[in-house]
Amino acid sequence: MRPFLCKWDELPAEYRISEVRPYWEKLDSKYGQIVAKRVFDAAGSICLIAVLSPAMIATAIAIKCDSPGPVMYRQERVTQYGRHFRIHKFRTMVDGADKIGALVTSGEDSRVTKVGAFLRKYRIDEFPQLFDILKGDMSFVGTRPEVPKYVAAYTPEMLATLLLPAGVTSRASIEFKDEASLMDQESDPDKAYTDVVLPLKMVINLTSLTSFGIAADLKTIFGTVCSVFLSDGK
Repeated sequence: MRPFLCKWDELPAEYRISEVRPYWEKLDSKYGQIVAKRVFDAAGSICLIAVLSPAMIATAIAIKCDSPGPVMYRQERVTQYGRHFRIHKFRTMVDGADKIGALVTSGEDSRVTKVGAFLRKYRIDEFPQLFDILKGDMSFVGTRPEVPKYVAAYTPEMLATLLLPAGVTSRASIEFKDEASLMDQESDPDKAYTDVVLPLKMVINLTSLTSFGIAADLKTIFGTVCSVFLSDGK
């Protein structure tokens, strides 16, 4: 089996469908860039883990001092070819939050801790995903990994977003950086996410697949940094 992107006849059967084929062909034509993307992910994650280790240790201490519960939040997500993995994130909500509310978070969600609100604002809670990148479960740029419940709602075309590993950030993440605030207006956040937000994000994710490349990834990373630090606190 070819690494990083399977040949068409090696894909899981559910992905060998007409809706996915055009996206696979586009990616297959850029296989060299997919290899380069993995090299960049591995090297970049190693460097950032080394640089950010002190900050991650300080964050872990702050979380433990702020509220009872584990430092890490481990939740089952879906990545390349529908494979399940447990994502690494700093815990930003009260322990057991996913059992006492919706799977999506609103802007005024009472489950978010004081330290958690700060971590979310500057996306520091995402730092531990560097280990997921190093392992190969994720990439710096790619469709954000969803929980199995939302993946089950994918249309056949949406499955194309699972041809590559899930990402820490994406163009859709930038466009929907205020997603939590949008959920404030909904009486049923889970339904609103599945019926409205997810399809809109997937339009962007699928478009990103057709323009895949290292240059596009770097542009997305730069755009993410700008959206976090140049948003005037919004």
